[in-house]
Amino acid sequence: MAAPKKGRRAPTSQGHPGRTLILVLIAMAALVGGMFYSGTMTPRLGIDLAGGTSFTLAAQNQPGKPNAINETNMNTAAGIMERRVNGLGVSESEVQTQGSNHIIVNIPKGTDAKQARQQVGTTAQLAFRPVLTTAAGAKTPEPKPSPSASGKTGEKATGGKSSSPTPSASASTQGRAVTDALKKPSASPSASASDKPSAQPTPPAPGGADVPPALQKQFAALDCSTKAGRAQAGEQAAGTKPTDPVVACKDDGSQKYVLGPVGVEGTDVKDAKAVFDSQQGQGWIVQMDFTSDGGKKFADVTGKLAAKAQPQNQFAIVLDGAVVSDPRVSERLNGGNATISGGFTQQSAEDLGNMLSYGALPLSFKIDDETTVTAALGGEQLHAGLIAGAIGLALVVIYLVAYYRGLALVALASLGVSAVLTYTIMTLLGPGIGFALNLPAVCGAIVAIGITADSFIVYFERIRDEIREGRTLRPAVERGWPRARRTILVSDFVSFLAAAVLFIVTVGKVQGFAFTLGLTTLLDVVVVFLFTKPLMTLLARRKFFSEGHSWSGLDPKRLGAKPPLRRRRTAPNQTKEA
Repeated sequence: MAAPKKGRRAPTSQGHPGRTLILVLIAMAALVGGMFYSGTMTPRLGIDLAGGTSFTLAAQNQPGKPNAINETNMNTAAGIMERRVNGLGVSESEVQTQGSNHIIVNIPKGTDAKQARQQVGTTAQLAFRPVLTTAAGAKTPEPKPSPSASGKTGEKATGGKSSSPTPSASASTQGRAVTDALKKPSASPSASASDKPSAQPTPPAPGGADVPPALQKQFAALDCSTKAGRAQAGEQAAGTKPTDPVVACKDDGSQKYVLGPVGVEGTDVKDAKAVFDSQQGQGWIVQMDFTSDGGKKFADVTGKLAAKAQPQNQFAIVLDGAVVSDPRVSERLNGGNATISGGFTQQSAEDLGNMLSYGALPLSFKIDDETTVTAALGGEQLHAGLIAGAIGLALVVIYLVAYYRGLALVALASLGVSAVLTYTIMTLLGPGIGFALNLPAVCGAIVAIGITADSFIVYFERIRDEIREGRTLRPAVERGWPRARRTILVSDFVSFLAAAVLFIVTVGKVQGFAFTLGLTTLLDVVVVFLFTKPLMTLLARRKFFSEGHSWSGLDPKRLGAKPPLRRRRTAPNQTKEA
């Protein structure tokens, strides 16, 4: 009979279970250390457990749209607000309509209420208007331009085919409008003496044909250097029809403008995102991609502006009635994309990209009321839920000890590891992605106890079945694992699939339940594969378990083990040696 090769392990054996256990312990230590390092020791709680802030927003009529406030637009606005404030859908902010013209937004404690107020109240109505004339923001021109105003006009929007040697004109930016609202003139090699801004107002078009007299008078009286002046101009600009010219202020008050009719609307923007531009040194920018129709409109507008003299070769990017950038155009820009830059911080760039990506609200809103929400009712429910969870866990422990005896130690240790991993990950996800633990999420964690215990029971029963067949513990642990592994994976896959479907098709608090259930199901697989199985491999080498002590839960007599199976002496495909 051919001798087996030495040094070769059985395919079901685990060579280094101790190393796997050490790896799990290192991962646990890293997560706990990260929790201490972040300074967050408890999971972020949802509004039902921690309280928060509640906003009541009233819908406003739109100019030229007397019937804009209707059920469809209200539901659309509520959906956009919900996506803005919830991000991944697990921060547990609540958005719901109330009556015919109100929306209630509940923000949990720990969320930046000021930022949330901006997210839900900003309409993000974007428009591209040609500049008819511009001047310094103050009502009375200053003797000298301030440094902040010196570089805020006359910037250039170029395409890749431009012959002007500017940093923004390169093959990689073909078809892109690069706008830099805060770049100083000295930083742009394309700036010339004629491009430098003046403290005196730029005169309107010859004969005033482009600027009606009434608008010229309004423009002269406008003072954008004050907050009240900018607010008034913003309200007037936001309330003007797209086909009418309008006066507007720079968002920082350094410039004021007379703008022509809208050339490209914000609805023509297909996507927008914040990007850090390290190549041209512009810092944080917002990249926009236009729809096919929007790209054509943008190309037509830039083609017309390129043939005009300054300032009428500029177009203003107007967001909610304020000009965020006013680049010059030297040629027709094709390609269907554009970039807004101008001293953005990461937060402001992400906020702008977020609002534009999720779309402009179909209605404008004002905040009617802002109140603080208490967590008294949720606290009582959480207390009752924790008591129910503790009772359920105690019953599981009693069952494991009574039925599996020594094996219950393995199950309890695995449950402990799963609890540590779940708690630390939930705590770190709070500041990481805005995850908030609400009552349904707590229910999901309690349900996960049963899922995890079920995995242990499946494995233990496979091992006991092998012992009943007459095998000793060490081979029983290894031979029972492949069968148990398949069952555990199928069961966890079904649970995770159900959680994923529930997370996708539901909104609000139910998503918290689905998210927690999916997370704990994944952790169950990690714990069983990387902790429970290696621990059983090590314990199978201990005398207490390997010899089947009566309190080990693996006593062959109690399990009704059969006599040892006789090993086949000669395999059918082998021949005896001489």
